[in-house]
Amino acid sequence: MERLRVLELYSGIGGMHYALQESGIPAQVVAAIDVNTTANQIYRHNFPDTTLWNKTIEGITLDEFDKLPVDMIVMSPPCQPFTRVGLQGDIADSRTKSFLHILHLLPRQRLVETLVECGYTFQETMISPTSVGIPNSRLRYFLTAKLSTANESSQSSKIPEAFPHPAGASPHQHSVVSSPPSAATGRPDEDTQGGHVLYKQETEREAQRKTSQNQDLSVRRIRDFLEPPGDVNMEHYLLPPGTLLRYSLLLDIVQPTCRRSVCFTKGYGRYVEGTGSVLQCCVETEMESVFAGLDQMSEDDKLQQLLKLKLRYFSPREVANLMGFPQSFSFPQQISTKQQYRVLGNSLNVVVVARLLRLLVS
Repeated sequence: MERLRVLELYSGIGGMHYALQESGIPAQVVAAIDVNTTANQIYRHNFPDTTLWNKTIEGITLDEFDKLPVDMIVMSPPCQPFTRVGLQGDIADSRTKSFLHILHLLPRQRLVETLVECGYTFQETMISPTSVGIPNSRLRYFLTAKLSTANESSQSSKIPEAFPHPAGASPHQHSVVSSPPSAATGRPDEDTQGGHVLYKQETEREAQRKTSQNQDLSVRRIRDFLEPPGDVNMEHYLLPPGTLLRYSLLLDIVQPTCRRSVCFTKGYGRYVEGTGSVLQCCVETEMESVFAGLDQMSEDDKLQQLLKLKLRYFSPREVANLMGFPQSFSFPQQISTKQQYRVLGNSLNVVVVARLLRLLVS
């Protein structure tokens, strides 16, 4: 097929660009646009030959867009205004301004109405990386659209399964892939409040769900995504005593043999609740035995118990692995660990998007 000319909006650290490469689709990113200076440093480090505009999207005029003849637009607008754990400001949140600006340049104010008005066929779906065998929950809403041919309907169709092969794919023309704001935090089933608490403030239902996830043989094990022993000093990522003592009951703990982990957010490494899983390095120690009677112990005894697990954060490289980034992806030396976690938490799963891109143009 012809080489597609692609415009990458909200380019971040290049998740969409890597997804295009992973998909195998002949394509060239003619321009990438983002306002985050840290993300742009990382993008330029990995894609030095791609034109990168360090500017706000709402500062781009329709004429500037028209001067970029493209076949496809890919974008992943900020999700924070729409997540469960956020303020849920929706379009009143200032972080939606750029996306609303894009819609304002089109004939209608809302995305789906605009697509129908402009003659696009589109599909919407909710997908988590577990659908492609990656042990990480990062449930996201995705929309793919392409300009209709005369014999196609422009009505919406929802993908009933994770990745069915779309029927009647049309020739490409101004195709659009959008990974707009998420509808969840990546933990869709963890709002269960009922049930008897077993330990670590975990109900029986939650424990059963995690057991079920770890028995799903279609999903790979965490150990496949860890850095090789000896490559990095993992002592740097051990949870500090203060964090262990204060937040031990809130930690989502996984082992290398697990087939699950929760969504990594931009607050990983700084905040504990809902920001991502931590790894139990000493698997010989049973977690149940460590937490049994913990609330009755002195702080010194409690800490000694918790230290037996050797809990650590996943390294940025390991988080990138779980998000599908290739080994060729790297950070410039000046980017701190905190910044690495932050930009990764704002990114997307490369393998999921690559699969959607293949379906779109197939």
